Amino acid sequence: MSSKNDYPLLAEPHIRLFGTIDEALYKKFRDELEASTDKENIVISLCTLGGNPEIARAMGDDIRLLKKFNETNAIFLGKQAVYSAGATFMSFFERKNRFLTKGTRLMIHERQLAQTITLNGPLSSCIATLEAKLNEVKQSIEIENEGFAAIADGSEVDLEEIQKRAPSNWYIDAEEAKEMGLVLDVV
Repeated sequence: MSSKNDYPLLAEPHIRLFGTIDEALYKKFRDELEASTDKENIVISLCTLGGNPEIARAMGDDIRLLKKFNETNAIFLGKQAVYSAGATFMSFFERKNRFLTKGTRLMIHERQLAQTITLNGPLSSCIATLEAKLNEVKQSIEIENEGFAAIADGSEVDLEEIQKRAPSNWYIDAEEAKEMGLVLDVV
Protein backbone atom coordinates (compact mmCIF):
# COMPACT_ATOMS: atom_id res chain seq x y z
CA MET A 1 0.00 0.00 0.00
CA SER A 2 1.31 3.43 -0.91
CA SER A 3 1.76 6.26 1.54
CA LYS A 4 -0.56 9.27 1.40
CA ASN A 5 2.15 11.43 -0.16
CA ASP A 6 3.22 9.08 -2.98
CA TYR A 7 0.57 10.19 -5.49
CA PRO A 8 -0.90 13.57 -4.48
CA LEU A 9 -2.65 14.04 -7.85
CA LEU A 10 -4.97 11.12 -7.07
CA ALA A 11 -6.61 12.99 -4.19
CA GLU A 12 -8.47 15.34 -6.54
CA PRO A 13 -9.29 13.69 -9.87
CA HIS A 14 -9.96 16.08 -12.73
CA ILE A 15 -12.65 13.81 -14.13
CA ARG A 16 -14.94 11.74 -11.88
CA LEU A 17 -17.06 9.12 -13.59
CA PHE A 18 -19.68 7.04 -11.80
CA GLY A 19 -22.29 4.74 -13.26
CA THR A 20 -23.05 2.74 -16.36
CA ILE A 21 -20.77 3.32 -19.32
CA ASP A 22 -23.28 4.64 -21.82
CA GLU A 23 -23.87 7.67 -24.05
CA ALA A 24 -24.62 9.95 -21.07
CA LEU A 25 -21.42 8.98 -19.26
CA TYR A 26 -19.46 9.47 -22.49
CA LYS A 27 -20.86 13.00 -22.83
CA LYS A 28 -19.90 13.81 -19.23
CA PHE A 29 -16.43 12.35 -19.89
CA ARG A 30 -15.97 14.42 -23.07
CA ASP A 31 -17.17 17.63 -21.40
CA GLU A 32 -14.82 17.19 -18.44
CA LEU A 33 -11.94 16.07 -20.66
CA GLU A 34 -12.25 19.17 -22.83
CA ALA A 35 -12.18 21.32 -19.70
CA SER A 36 -8.96 19.61 -18.56
CA THR A 37 -6.85 19.40 -21.71
CA ASP A 38 -4.62 22.28 -20.65
CA LYS A 39 -3.16 20.16 -17.84
CA GLU A 40 0.03 18.11 -18.10
CA ASN A 41 -1.52 15.28 -16.03
CA ILE A 42 -5.20 14.38 -15.99
CA VAL A 43 -6.53 12.01 -13.35
CA ILE A 44 -9.71 10.15 -14.28
CA SER A 45 -11.54 8.24 -11.56
CA LEU A 46 -14.10 5.60 -12.45
CA CYS A 47 -16.59 3.48 -10.54
CA THR A 48 -18.80 1.33 -12.77
CA LEU A 49 -20.62 -1.97 -12.89
CA GLY A 50 -20.03 -2.00 -16.65
CA GLY A 51 -21.90 -0.95 -19.72
CA ASN A 52 -21.31 -0.63 -23.43
CA PRO A 53 -17.84 -1.90 -24.38
CA GLU A 54 -17.76 0.13 -27.61
CA ILE A 55 -18.34 3.35 -25.68
CA ALA A 56 -15.55 2.32 -23.29
CA ARG A 57 -13.29 1.78 -26.30
CA ALA A 58 -14.23 5.21 -27.70
CA MET A 59 -13.39 6.81 -24.34
CA GLY A 60 -10.11 4.92 -24.29
CA ASP A 61 -9.29 6.04 -27.81
CA ASP A 62 -9.84 9.64 -26.70
CA ILE A 63 -7.20 9.03 -24.01
CA ARG A 64 -4.82 7.48 -26.55
CA LEU A 65 -5.20 10.42 -28.92
CA LEU A 66 -4.81 12.96 -26.12
CA LYS A 67 -1.51 11.39 -25.16
CA LYS A 68 -0.32 11.10 -28.75
CA PHE A 69 -1.16 14.62 -29.93
CA ASN A 70 -1.22 16.73 -26.74
CA GLU A 71 1.43 14.81 -24.81
CA THR A 72 -0.96 14.77 -21.86
CA ASN A 73 -0.36 12.10 -19.24
CA ALA A 74 -3.67 10.39 -18.38
CA ILE A 75 -3.89 8.57 -15.04
CA PHE A 76 -6.60 6.01 -14.21
CA LEU A 77 -8.00 5.69 -10.68
CA GLY A 78 -10.46 2.83 -10.26
CA LYS A 79 -12.77 3.20 -7.27
CA GLN A 80 -14.73 0.37 -5.63
CA ALA A 81 -15.94 -1.38 -8.81
CA VAL A 82 -14.27 -1.45 -12.22
CA TYR A 83 -16.32 -4.09 -13.96
CA SER A 84 -16.57 -5.21 -17.54
CA ALA A 85 -16.52 -2.11 -19.79
CA GLY A 86 -14.68 -0.29 -16.98
CA ALA A 87 -11.80 -2.76 -17.34
CA THR A 88 -11.93 -2.16 -21.09
CA PHE A 89 -11.51 1.57 -20.47
CA MET A 90 -8.68 0.91 -18.00
CA SER A 91 -6.86 -1.10 -20.68
CA PHE A 92 -6.15 2.11 -22.61
CA PHE A 93 -3.98 3.46 -19.79
CA GLU A 94 -0.36 2.43 -19.45
CA ARG A 95 0.23 0.11 -16.49
CA LYS A 96 2.38 2.80 -14.82
CA ASN A 97 -0.70 5.07 -14.84
CA ARG A 98 -3.23 2.60 -13.40
CA PHE A 99 -4.26 2.84 -9.75
CA LEU A 100 -7.05 1.34 -7.66
CA THR A 101 -8.40 2.47 -4.32
CA LYS A 102 -8.28 0.07 -1.41
CA GLY A 103 -11.09 -2.49 -1.60
CA THR A 104 -11.74 -2.01 -5.31
CA ARG A 105 -12.58 -5.02 -7.45
CA LEU A 106 -11.88 -5.46 -11.14
CA MET A 107 -14.13 -7.79 -13.11
CA ILE A 108 -13.11 -9.09 -16.49
CA HIS A 109 -15.45 -11.20 -18.58
CA GLU A 110 -16.21 -12.14 -22.14
CA ARG A 111 -18.54 -10.00 -24.18
CA GLN A 112 -22.11 -11.19 -24.02
CA LEU A 113 -24.54 -11.88 -26.85
CA ALA A 114 -28.22 -12.65 -26.57
CA GLN A 115 -29.86 -12.83 -29.94
CA THR A 116 -32.33 -14.92 -31.87
CA ILE A 117 -31.57 -15.66 -35.49
CA THR A 118 -34.57 -16.04 -37.76
CA LEU A 119 -34.06 -17.94 -40.96
CA ASN A 120 -36.67 -17.21 -43.58
CA GLY A 121 -36.39 -17.50 -47.33
CA PRO A 122 -34.30 -19.35 -49.87
CA LEU A 123 -31.63 -21.59 -48.39
CA SER A 124 -28.77 -19.57 -49.89
CA SER A 125 -29.99 -16.43 -48.11
CA CYS A 126 -30.19 -18.46 -44.87
CA ILE A 127 -26.50 -19.33 -45.27
CA ALA A 128 -25.65 -15.66 -45.81
CA THR A 129 -27.56 -14.71 -42.65
CA LEU A 130 -25.71 -17.33 -40.59
CA GLU A 131 -22.32 -16.37 -42.07
CA ALA A 132 -22.96 -12.68 -41.31
CA LYS A 133 -23.75 -13.48 -37.67
CA LEU A 134 -20.71 -15.76 -37.39
CA ASN A 135 -18.50 -12.97 -38.80
CA GLU A 136 -19.93 -10.56 -36.23
CA VAL A 137 -19.12 -12.98 -33.40
CA LYS A 138 -15.59 -13.61 -34.70
CA GLN A 139 -14.91 -9.88 -35.01
CA SER A 140 -16.21 -9.27 -31.48
CA ILE A 141 -13.86 -11.96 -30.16
CA GLU A 142 -10.92 -10.26 -31.94
CA ILE A 143 -11.84 -6.90 -30.39
CA GLU A 144 -12.25 -8.55 -26.99
CA ASN A 145 -8.82 -10.17 -27.25
CA GLU A 146 -7.22 -6.83 -28.17
CA GLY A 147 -8.62 -5.42 -24.91
CA PHE A 148 -7.49 -8.45 -22.91
CA ALA A 149 -3.98 -8.12 -24.36
CA ALA A 150 -3.89 -4.41 -23.43
CA ILE A 151 -4.96 -5.20 -19.85
CA ALA A 152 -2.21 -7.83 -19.61
CA ASP A 153 0.52 -5.70 -21.22
CA GLY A 154 3.42 -5.21 -18.82
CA SER A 155 1.87 -7.42 -16.12
CA GLU A 156 2.51 -10.91 -14.79
CA VAL A 157 -0.72 -12.08 -16.45
CA ASP A 158 -0.74 -13.24 -20.06
CA LEU A 159 -3.53 -13.15 -22.60
CA GLU A 160 -4.16 -16.89 -22.28
CA GLU A 161 -4.77 -16.57 -18.52
CA ILE A 162 -7.35 -13.83 -19.07
CA GLN A 163 -9.02 -15.84 -21.83
CA LYS A 164 -9.17 -18.85 -19.50
CA ARG A 165 -10.71 -16.92 -16.59
CA ALA A 166 -12.97 -14.46 -18.44
CA PRO A 167 -15.84 -16.88 -19.26
CA SER A 168 -16.65 -17.23 -15.54
CA ASN A 169 -16.42 -13.49 -14.66
CA TRP A 170 -12.93 -13.03 -13.20
CA TYR A 171 -13.04 -10.83 -10.09
CA ILE A 172 -9.70 -9.44 -8.94
CA ASP A 173 -9.31 -7.43 -5.73
CA ALA A 174 -7.07 -4.36 -5.71
CA GLU A 175 -4.14 -5.93 -3.87
CA GLU A 176 -4.21 -8.99 -6.11
CA ALA A 177 -4.30 -6.71 -9.19
CA LYS A 178 -1.21 -4.93 -7.86
CA GLU A 179 0.61 -8.21 -7.18
CA MET A 180 -0.18 -9.39 -10.71
CA GLY A 181 1.09 -6.10 -12.13
CA LEU A 182 -2.26 -5.15 -13.66
CA VAL A 183 -2.06 -1.80 -11.84
CA LEU A 184 0.88 0.15 -10.46
CA ASP A 185 -0.45 0.64 -6.95
CA VAL A 186 -3.34 0.65 -4.49
CA VAL A 187 -4.13 3.90 -2.68
